[in-house]
Amino acid sequence: MSPPATAAAVSDGWSRAAIREDLQRLLKLSGPVVASRLAIMTMGLTDAIVVGRFSAEQLGFHALGWAPTSVVLTVAIGLLIGIQVMTARVIGQGRRELAGAVLRRGIVYAFWLGLAAAVILIVGGPPFMHAIGLDPKLATGASLVLVVFALGMPFHTVSVAQSFWLEALSKPTPVMWVMWIANVANLALNLLLVPGTLGLPAMGAVGGAWSTLGARALLTACLTIYILRLPEARALGVFDKPARDPEMEREQRRVGYGAGASNFFEVAAFAGMNIVAGWISALAVAAWAIVLNVAAIIFMVPLGLATGAAVTVGSAYGARSSKGVNRAGAVSFGVIILFAALVSLALWPAAEVVSRVYTEDPRALALTVPALVLSCLFLIPDNLQVVVAHALRARGDVLLPSITHLISYVAVMMPLSWYLAIPMGMGLQGIVFGVIVASFFSAGFLVWRWFVLARRGL
Repeated sequence: MSPPATAAAVSDGWSRAAIREDLQRLLKLSGPVVASRLAIMTMGLTDAIVVGRFSAEQLGFHALGWAPTSVVLTVAIGLLIGIQVMTARVIGQGRRELAGAVLRRGIVYAFWLGLAAAVILIVGGPPFMHAIGLDPKLATGASLVLVVFALGMPFHTVSVAQSFWLEALSKPTPVMWVMWIANVANLALNLLLVPGTLGLPAMGAVGGAWSTLGARALLTACLTIYILRLPEARALGVFDKPARDPEMEREQRRVGYGAGASNFFEVAAFAGMNIVAGWISALAVAAWAIVLNVAAIIFMVPLGLATGAAVTVGSAYGARSSKGVNRAGAVSFGVIILFAALVSLALWPAAEVVSRVYTEDPRALALTVPALVLSCLFLIPDNLQVVVAHALRARGDVLLPSITHLISYVAVMMPLSWYLAIPMGMGLQGIVFGVIVASFFSAGFLVWRWFVLARRGL
């Protein structure tokens, strides 16, 4: 990842120089990572815009087809975090020749995760869609999209493994550029397949799913070529068959369990909101898809900053500096609060303009605009909680963030959103209110936990 913190930064407490150095390290590492995460979300945004402008109904198919896929994929991404951590660890120990072994184990692990995910989604996805009370036409349309998304899962997981490894080697910039190249390919395929051009039939949401699969395959191929052509590839052990190391293998998997659990609880709950929206109407699904897509794009910035926070906090934790840990956390939290506040203030008056990027359907806009305005209230706590969770894991508190996400998003958000949306008759607004309450609960509890540990010291 980034170089370890200097002795001055670790020991200077709350001096301006130490704070400035932590801020510079945070932004230097986070910048390319944020750009990469934004590229990932831009791929989904491109699909949503092209499909949504083709048909609001097809956008509903696309959103519901992606919902269970996103849950499985996000859990897999969490499970692969061990690649990043273990690569950084062996580099920090001066054993660079073992980095290739981490990569090779990680790619094999990622491939089998992706293959298992594809089988689960293809076998269980369509029956699930027809069993949850959706309109039969909506369930059938979403199932077709889901199957295509499932076929691309191995490409997703392997490319994530490659990206994590390169970012741990302090090479996030090549990952960023390759991500954006894949976005160009995705846009071209969307314009070709969704509306049907050059004599091809219009494929709608299914065409958007095929576009994502093609772009991910290209991304995986490009990253493979880049890694194999690295000048230091041999020195890193990329071409060496790794010796069996059961302890390191177990640790590489174990590191991802906490992140995988948190990802599952949070993303599964948000995906479940698609089902609640589906119980309202197909237009509510499309409107919620727009709100969720906008929030997810914004979320890529705190997700990138969370990586930087984990590194700066982890460096100070490794140096056993309580002051350094607390300062690095405070700097990270301050940056993300400022970012989220500015975005909320900008999005509030621009909600209609943003909504019209996705659709011109007046019925969909009537639902989307007020929901998007209301969503501004959960941006600060939602952005903050992910950064605090990463910082807590970096200082060794792995279990509590997962428990917090389970309570906040599964035990609080899901039933509350359903109750407000359906029995209380609030519709889509009820779903958003449920997200607001859960986000404040999660952020509040995690920040409280951080301050408890800060007072306790290391």
